[in-house]
Amino acid sequence: MKTRFASNLLFTLAIVSFASPCFAVELPDPDGKPADMSKPVKVYILMGQSNMLEMGKVAGDKEGTLEYAVKNGGLYPHLVDDSGKWTVRQDVRNVAVMGSGGPGKTQVRKNDWLQVAGGKIGVEIGIGHHLGELHDEPVLVLKSAIGNRSLGWDLLPPGSPSYEFTDPKDGKTYVYAGYGQSPLRWEKGTEPEPIGWKAGLQYDGDIARAKEVLGNLGKHYPGATKFEVAGFFWWQGDKDRYNAGHSQKYEQNLVNLIKHLRKEFDAPNAKFVCATLGQTDKDNAEGTEKDIIEAQLAVGDPNKHPEFKGNVATVYSHPLSKGGASNGHYNGNAETYMNVGESMGAAMVELMKNE
Repeated sequence: MKTRFASNLLFTLAIVSFASPCFAVELPDPDGKPADMSKPVKVYILMGQSNMLEMGKVAGDKEGTLEYAVKNGGLYPHLVDDSGKWTVRQDVRNVAVMGSGGPGKTQVRKNDWLQVAGGKIGVEIGIGHHLGELHDEPVLVLKSAIGNRSLGWDLLPPGSPSYEFTDPKDGKTYVYAGYGQSPLRWEKGTEPEPIGWKAGLQYDGDIARAKEVLGNLGKHYPGATKFEVAGFFWWQGDKDRYNAGHSQKYEQNLVNLIKHLRKEFDAPNAKFVCATLGQTDKDNAEGTEKDIIEAQLAVGDPNKHPEFKGNVATVYSHPLSKGGASNGHYNGNAETYMNVGESMGAAMVELMKNE
Protein backbone atom coordinates (compact mmCIF):
# COMPACT_ATOMS: atom_id res chain seq x y z
CA MET A 1 0.00 0.00 0.00
CA LYS A 2 1.57 3.29 -1.08
CA THR A 3 1.60 6.34 1.15
CA ARG A 4 -0.64 9.04 -0.27
CA PHE A 5 0.42 12.67 -0.25
CA ALA A 6 0.22 15.77 -2.41
CA SER A 7 2.73 15.27 -5.20
CA ASN A 8 4.03 18.82 -5.27
CA LEU A 9 3.59 21.53 -2.68
CA LEU A 10 4.34 24.14 -5.32
CA PHE A 11 0.78 23.72 -6.64
CA THR A 12 -0.54 25.28 -3.46
CA LEU A 13 2.14 27.95 -3.39
CA ALA A 14 1.23 28.98 -6.93
CA ILE A 15 -2.43 29.61 -6.07
CA VAL A 16 -1.60 33.13 -4.96
CA SER A 17 -0.47 34.04 -8.44
CA PHE A 18 -3.13 32.31 -10.50
CA ALA A 19 -5.52 34.46 -12.47
CA SER A 20 -8.06 31.77 -11.63
CA PRO A 21 -7.81 29.45 -8.64
CA CYS A 22 -6.28 25.99 -8.83
CA PHE A 23 -5.69 23.58 -6.00
CA ALA A 24 -3.37 20.71 -5.21
CA VAL A 25 -5.35 17.48 -5.15
CA GLU A 26 -4.15 14.11 -3.97
CA LEU A 27 -4.86 11.75 -6.85
CA PRO A 28 -5.72 8.12 -6.10
CA ASP A 29 -4.37 5.20 -8.06
CA PRO A 30 -6.44 4.44 -11.18
CA ASP A 31 -8.87 1.60 -10.41
CA GLY A 32 -8.31 -0.01 -13.80
CA LYS A 33 -12.00 0.05 -14.65
CA PRO A 34 -13.42 1.35 -17.94
CA ALA A 35 -15.72 4.36 -18.03
CA ASP A 36 -19.48 4.23 -18.50
CA MET A 37 -19.59 3.84 -22.28
CA SER A 38 -23.30 4.56 -22.41
CA LYS A 39 -22.39 8.23 -21.97
CA PRO A 40 -20.83 10.54 -24.59
CA VAL A 41 -17.06 10.92 -24.50
CA LYS A 42 -15.81 14.09 -22.81
CA VAL A 43 -13.24 15.52 -25.22
CA TYR A 44 -10.47 17.88 -24.17
CA ILE A 45 -8.34 19.36 -26.94
CA LEU A 46 -4.70 20.32 -26.30
CA MET A 47 -3.02 22.87 -28.56
CA GLY A 48 0.14 25.00 -28.63
CA GLN A 49 3.69 24.53 -29.81
CA SER A 50 6.63 22.30 -28.84
CA ASN A 51 6.17 22.47 -25.06
CA MET A 52 2.67 21.09 -25.56
CA LEU A 53 4.38 18.01 -27.02
CA GLU A 54 6.21 15.36 -24.99
CA MET A 55 9.52 16.83 -23.83
CA GLY A 56 9.91 15.50 -20.28
CA LYS A 57 12.47 12.68 -19.98
CA VAL A 58 11.18 9.42 -18.51
CA ALA A 59 14.10 7.00 -17.99
CA GLY A 60 17.17 7.50 -15.85
CA ASP A 61 18.42 7.63 -12.29
CA LYS A 62 19.31 11.31 -12.44
CA GLU A 63 17.31 14.23 -11.12
CA GLY A 64 15.02 15.59 -13.81
CA THR A 65 13.73 12.25 -15.10
CA LEU A 66 10.32 10.87 -14.23
CA GLU A 67 11.76 7.62 -12.93
CA TYR A 68 13.97 9.53 -10.50
CA ALA A 69 11.09 11.74 -9.34
CA VAL A 70 8.85 8.75 -8.64
CA LYS A 71 11.39 6.33 -7.18
CA ASN A 72 13.70 8.69 -5.32
CA GLY A 73 11.49 11.70 -4.70
CA GLY A 74 8.26 9.90 -3.90
CA LEU A 75 6.42 12.18 -6.33
CA TYR A 76 3.34 11.35 -8.44
CA PRO A 77 2.65 8.02 -6.67
CA HIS A 78 -0.51 7.44 -8.73
CA LEU A 79 1.71 6.86 -11.79
CA VAL A 80 3.00 3.51 -10.50
CA ASP A 81 1.23 0.47 -9.08
CA ASP A 82 2.29 -1.57 -6.07
CA SER A 83 4.67 -3.62 -8.24
CA GLY A 84 6.38 -0.48 -9.54
CA LYS A 85 4.92 -0.63 -13.05
CA TRP A 86 3.42 2.40 -14.76
CA THR A 87 -0.34 2.55 -14.22
CA VAL A 88 -2.80 2.55 -17.12
CA ARG A 89 -6.09 4.43 -17.11
CA GLN A 90 -8.83 2.45 -18.86
CA ASP A 91 -11.18 5.44 -18.69
CA VAL A 92 -8.96 8.05 -20.41
CA ARG A 93 -7.83 7.76 -24.00
CA ASN A 94 -4.65 9.58 -25.07
CA VAL A 95 -4.57 10.56 -28.75
CA ALA A 96 -2.03 12.87 -30.39
CA VAL A 97 -1.96 13.95 -34.02
CA MET A 98 0.48 16.18 -35.87
CA GLY A 99 1.02 17.73 -39.27
CA SER A 100 2.83 20.74 -40.65
CA GLY A 101 0.63 23.44 -42.11
CA GLY A 102 -2.89 23.05 -43.37
CA PRO A 103 -5.29 20.09 -43.42
CA GLY A 104 -3.99 16.68 -44.41
CA LYS A 105 -0.58 15.09 -43.81
CA THR A 106 -1.88 13.76 -40.51
CA GLN A 107 0.48 11.71 -38.38
CA VAL A 108 -1.19 9.79 -35.55
CA ARG A 109 1.50 9.86 -32.89
CA LYS A 110 -0.42 8.33 -30.01
CA ASN A 111 -3.63 6.33 -29.81
CA ASP A 112 -3.78 4.41 -26.53
CA TRP A 113 -4.99 4.45 -22.96
CA LEU A 114 -3.39 7.12 -20.80
CA GLN A 115 -0.09 5.84 -19.43
CA VAL A 116 3.60 6.62 -19.27
CA ALA A 117 4.97 5.06 -22.45
CA GLY A 118 8.00 5.81 -24.57
CA GLY A 119 10.94 8.00 -23.74
CA LYS A 120 9.14 11.26 -22.96
CA ILE A 121 5.97 12.66 -21.42
CA GLY A 122 4.05 15.90 -21.74
CA VAL A 123 1.39 17.74 -19.77
CA GLU A 124 -1.26 15.28 -20.97
CA ILE A 125 -0.33 12.82 -18.21
CA GLY A 126 -1.13 15.20 -15.37
CA ILE A 127 -4.15 16.59 -17.19
CA GLY A 128 -5.57 13.17 -18.00
CA HIS A 129 -5.36 11.81 -14.47
CA HIS A 130 -7.30 14.77 -13.09
CA LEU A 131 -9.99 14.49 -15.76
CA GLY A 132 -10.28 10.75 -15.27
CA GLU A 133 -11.00 11.27 -11.59
CA LEU A 134 -13.52 14.00 -12.38
CA HIS A 135 -15.69 12.18 -14.88
CA ASP A 136 -17.71 8.98 -14.84
CA GLU A 137 -17.93 9.43 -18.61
CA PRO A 138 -15.14 8.27 -20.91
CA VAL A 139 -12.49 10.96 -21.45
CA LEU A 140 -10.49 11.66 -24.59
CA VAL A 141 -7.37 13.80 -24.27
CA LEU A 142 -6.81 14.90 -27.86
CA LYS A 143 -3.60 16.72 -28.72
CA SER A 144 -3.25 18.46 -32.09
CA ALA A 145 0.01 20.42 -32.12
CA ILE A 146 3.45 20.80 -33.63
CA GLY A 147 6.53 22.75 -32.58
CA ASN A 148 7.89 26.15 -33.61
CA ARG A 149 4.58 27.91 -34.21
CA SER A 150 3.44 31.39 -33.16
CA LEU A 151 -0.04 32.57 -32.27
CA GLY A 152 0.58 35.82 -34.16
CA TRP A 153 1.27 34.05 -37.46
CA ASP A 154 1.01 30.26 -37.80
CA LEU A 155 -1.83 29.74 -35.30
CA LEU A 156 -3.62 33.04 -35.92
CA PRO A 157 -7.37 32.37 -35.63
CA PRO A 158 -9.99 33.50 -38.15
CA GLY A 159 -11.27 37.03 -37.77
CA SER A 160 -7.87 38.43 -36.83
CA PRO A 161 -7.32 41.61 -38.86
CA SER A 162 -4.07 42.99 -40.24
CA TYR A 163 -2.51 45.86 -38.29
CA GLU A 164 0.38 48.29 -38.38
CA PHE A 165 3.39 48.15 -36.09
CA THR A 166 6.56 50.23 -36.02
CA ASP A 167 9.53 47.97 -35.41
CA PRO A 168 11.83 49.55 -32.80
CA LYS A 169 14.80 47.75 -34.37
CA ASP A 170 14.72 49.71 -37.63
CA GLY A 171 12.07 52.40 -37.03
CA LYS A 172 10.03 51.25 -40.04
CA THR A 173 6.27 50.75 -39.97
CA TYR A 174 5.09 47.35 -41.15
CA VAL A 175 1.71 45.86 -41.94
CA TYR A 176 1.36 42.54 -40.14
CA ALA A 177 -0.71 39.85 -41.83
CA GLY A 178 -4.26 39.19 -40.75
CA TYR A 179 -5.79 35.73 -41.00
CA GLY A 180 -5.30 34.27 -44.47
CA GLN A 181 -2.78 36.89 -45.60
CA SER A 182 0.85 36.46 -46.66
CA PRO A 183 3.71 37.15 -46.00
CA LEU A 184 4.13 37.61 -42.26
CA ARG A 185 4.62 41.35 -42.68
CA TRP A 186 5.48 43.94 -45.32
CA GLU A 187 6.60 47.54 -45.15
CA LYS A 188 3.74 50.00 -45.13
CA GLY A 189 3.19 51.51 -48.56
CA THR A 190 4.58 48.49 -50.44
CA GLU A 191 2.76 45.60 -52.10
CA PRO A 192 2.93 42.31 -50.19
CA GLU A 193 4.63 39.43 -51.98
CA PRO A 194 2.95 36.19 -50.80
CA ILE A 195 5.06 33.22 -49.78
CA GLY A 196 4.16 29.55 -49.45
CA TRP A 197 2.62 30.06 -46.01
CA LYS A 198 -0.12 32.29 -44.70
CA ALA A 199 -1.39 33.56 -41.40
CA GLY A 200 -3.46 30.90 -39.65
CA LEU A 201 -2.34 27.98 -41.81
CA GLN A 202 -1.27 25.88 -38.82
CA TYR A 203 -4.47 26.81 -37.00
CA ASP A 204 -6.48 25.47 -39.94
CA GLY A 205 -4.44 22.28 -40.00
CA ASP A 206 -4.50 21.60 -36.27
CA ILE A 207 -8.27 22.11 -36.15
CA ALA A 208 -8.82 19.87 -39.17
CA ARG A 209 -6.68 17.10 -37.71
CA ALA A 210 -8.56 17.19 -34.41
CA LYS A 211 -11.83 16.98 -36.32
CA GLU A 212 -10.50 13.98 -38.26
CA VAL A 213 -10.10 12.12 -34.98
CA LEU A 214 -13.57 13.07 -33.81
CA GLY A 215 -15.03 12.14 -37.18
CA ASN A 216 -13.70 8.60 -36.71
CA LEU A 217 -14.28 8.38 -32.99
CA GLY A 218 -14.55 4.60 -32.66
CA LYS A 219 -11.07 4.14 -34.14
CA HIS A 220 -9.58 6.33 -31.43
CA TYR A 221 -11.88 5.45 -28.52
CA PRO A 222 -13.06 1.85 -28.89
CA GLY A 223 -16.79 1.51 -28.37
CA ALA A 224 -17.50 5.25 -28.42
CA THR A 225 -20.19 6.67 -30.68
CA LYS A 226 -20.92 10.14 -29.26
CA PHE A 227 -18.81 12.95 -27.88
CA GLU A 228 -18.92 16.41 -26.39
CA VAL A 229 -16.01 18.86 -26.55
CA ALA A 230 -15.80 19.93 -22.92
CA GLY A 231 -12.60 21.96 -22.79
CA PHE A 232 -9.37 23.24 -24.30
CA PHE A 233 -5.80 23.43 -22.98
CA TRP A 234 -3.24 25.90 -24.36
CA TRP A 235 0.47 26.08 -23.58
CA GLN A 236 2.30 28.30 -26.04
CA GLY A 237 3.96 31.70 -26.37
CA ASP A 238 7.63 30.96 -26.90
CA LYS A 239 7.84 31.84 -30.59
CA ASP A 240 5.80 35.04 -30.22
CA ARG A 241 8.37 36.44 -27.80
CA TYR A 242 10.85 36.80 -30.67
CA ASN A 243 8.63 39.26 -32.53
CA ALA A 244 7.50 42.48 -30.84
CA GLY A 245 4.79 42.89 -33.46
CA HIS A 246 3.29 39.61 -32.33
CA SER A 247 3.85 39.90 -28.59
CA GLN A 248 1.96 43.20 -28.31
CA LYS A 249 -1.08 41.59 -29.98
CA TYR A 250 -0.92 38.39 -27.96
CA GLU A 251 -3.85 39.18 -25.67
CA GLN A 252 -6.13 40.17 -28.53
CA ASN A 253 -5.17 37.04 -30.46
CA LEU A 254 -5.64 34.80 -27.43
CA VAL A 255 -9.12 36.17 -26.77
CA ASN A 256 -9.98 35.58 -30.41
CA LEU A 257 -8.57 32.06 -30.22
CA ILE A 258 -10.75 31.12 -27.25
CA LYS A 259 -13.88 32.36 -28.97
CA HIS A 260 -13.10 30.69 -32.29
CA LEU A 261 -12.21 27.33 -30.76
CA ARG A 262 -15.63 27.24 -29.16
CA LYS A 263 -17.23 28.03 -32.52
CA GLU A 264 -15.13 25.51 -34.43
CA PHE A 265 -16.24 22.63 -32.22
CA ASP A 266 -19.79 23.84 -31.53
CA ALA A 267 -18.89 24.04 -27.85
CA PRO A 268 -19.97 27.46 -26.53
CA ASN A 269 -19.67 26.32 -22.92
CA ALA A 270 -16.31 24.57 -23.23
CA LYS A 271 -13.79 25.63 -20.62
CA PHE A 272 -10.32 26.93 -21.48
CA VAL A 273 -7.11 26.61 -19.46
CA CYS A 274 -3.91 28.41 -20.42
CA ALA A 275 -0.45 28.08 -18.84
CA THR A 276 2.13 30.86 -18.83
CA LEU A 277 5.74 30.71 -19.97
CA GLY A 278 7.45 28.80 -17.16
CA GLN A 279 10.71 30.73 -17.09
CA THR A 280 9.01 34.11 -16.75
CA ASP A 281 8.56 35.71 -13.33
CA LYS A 282 5.51 37.93 -13.75
CA ASP A 283 6.88 40.50 -11.31
CA ASN A 284 10.16 40.92 -13.15
CA ALA A 285 9.09 40.32 -16.76
CA GLU A 286 10.36 42.69 -19.42
CA GLY A 287 9.87 43.38 -23.11
CA THR A 288 8.09 40.82 -25.24
CA GLU A 289 7.95 38.26 -22.42
CA LYS A 290 6.14 40.82 -20.30
CA ASP A 291 3.61 41.31 -23.13
CA ILE A 292 2.94 37.59 -23.36
CA ILE A 293 2.72 36.71 -19.68
CA GLU A 294 0.46 39.69 -18.98
CA ALA A 295 -1.77 38.59 -21.85
CA GLN A 296 -1.89 35.01 -20.60
CA LEU A 297 -2.77 36.11 -17.09
CA ALA A 298 -5.29 38.66 -18.36
CA VAL A 299 -7.62 36.14 -20.04
CA GLY A 300 -8.07 34.39 -16.70
CA ASP A 301 -8.76 37.64 -14.86
CA PRO A 302 -12.54 38.32 -14.69
CA ASN A 303 -11.86 41.99 -14.00
CA LYS A 304 -10.17 42.30 -17.40
CA HIS A 305 -12.33 39.83 -19.30
CA PRO A 306 -15.65 39.44 -17.51
CA GLU A 307 -17.01 37.33 -20.39
CA PHE A 308 -14.52 34.63 -19.35
CA LYS A 309 -15.45 34.60 -15.68
CA GLY A 310 -15.81 31.02 -14.53
CA ASN A 311 -14.95 29.49 -17.90
CA VAL A 312 -11.29 30.48 -18.46
CA ALA A 313 -8.38 29.95 -16.08
CA THR A 314 -4.68 30.73 -16.31
CA VAL A 315 -2.03 28.67 -14.56
CA TYR A 316 1.01 30.70 -13.55
CA SER A 317 3.66 28.10 -14.24
CA HIS A 318 6.81 29.87 -13.06
CA PRO A 319 6.64 28.39 -9.52
CA LEU A 320 6.01 24.96 -11.07
CA SER A 321 9.02 24.99 -13.38
CA LYS A 322 12.22 23.22 -12.35
CA GLY A 323 14.49 25.44 -14.39
CA GLY A 324 15.39 26.07 -17.99
CA ALA A 325 13.36 28.03 -20.50
CA SER A 326 10.59 27.40 -22.98
CA ASN A 327 12.95 27.56 -25.96
CA GLY A 328 15.02 24.77 -24.40
CA HIS A 329 11.98 22.72 -23.33
CA TYR A 330 12.80 23.37 -19.68
CA ASN A 331 15.87 21.11 -20.03
CA GLY A 332 13.54 18.17 -20.53
CA ASN A 333 12.76 18.08 -16.81
CA ALA A 334 9.86 15.67 -16.33
CA GLU A 335 8.82 17.35 -13.09
CA THR A 336 8.10 20.57 -14.95
CA TYR A 337 5.81 18.79 -17.40
CA MET A 338 4.09 16.86 -14.61
CA ASN A 339 3.69 19.92 -12.39
CA VAL A 340 2.28 22.09 -15.15
CA GLY A 341 0.05 19.28 -16.43
CA GLU A 342 -1.35 18.44 -13.02
CA SER A 343 -1.96 22.10 -12.28
CA MET A 344 -3.70 22.64 -15.62
CA GLY A 345 -5.82 19.57 -14.97
CA ALA A 346 -6.71 20.76 -11.48
CA ALA A 347 -7.64 24.18 -12.88
CA MET A 348 -9.98 22.56 -15.41
CA VAL A 349 -11.57 20.45 -12.69
CA GLU A 350 -12.30 23.60 -10.67
CA LEU A 351 -13.91 25.26 -13.69
CA MET A 352 -16.07 22.21 -14.31
CA LYS A 353 -17.09 21.89 -10.66
CA ASN A 354 -18.02 25.56 -10.43
CA GLU A 355 -20.04 25.48 -13.64
